[in-house]
Amino acid sequence: MATAVAVEKAEASMPMTTWSPPEGNTTFLDGTSWCVAKPGVSQIDLQNALDWACGLGKADCRAIQKGGRCYQPDTLFSHASYAFNSYYQQNGNSDIACNFGGSATLTKRDPSYGKCDYSASRSTSSARSKWKKNGRHGWLKLIGGILMVMNLYLF
Repeated sequence: MATAVAVEKAEASMPMTTWSPPEGNTTFLDGTSWCVAKPGVSQIDLQNALDWACGLGKADCRAIQKGGRCYQPDTLFSHASYAFNSYYQQNGNSDIACNFGGSATLTKRDPSYGKCDYSASRSTSSARSKWKKNGRHGWLKLIGGILMVMNLYLF
């Protein structure tokens, strides 16, 4: 029984802010939002987050592949912004789906340019139904992403 108490104490001391920001899970209730790379983030952090988003995160990164409609400009910042937004839109426009270890930020300004269209969801009700529809798979994917990003900073 002493072991169970020790485990409860350890779990009770875990900060919950890692999982859900204080402002809640749905952002910009009054309109459209996009998730983009945060200016000033190191190239290494951007590359790690981009690799995760296009890999384990399963963001649709075809448009930023060579010859894709969003390949130009061929910069890490531009490609990361597109991948972050793809992941964010696919995962219910939740503010916790736009973190990437602090490498991303939310904006109300459409980052689309030329032939490169950044998709956006226009209503939070569709975002909530997306999470409900994805059920456990969506949450597991998000938690896996958070753990991966935490691993980048802790080890």
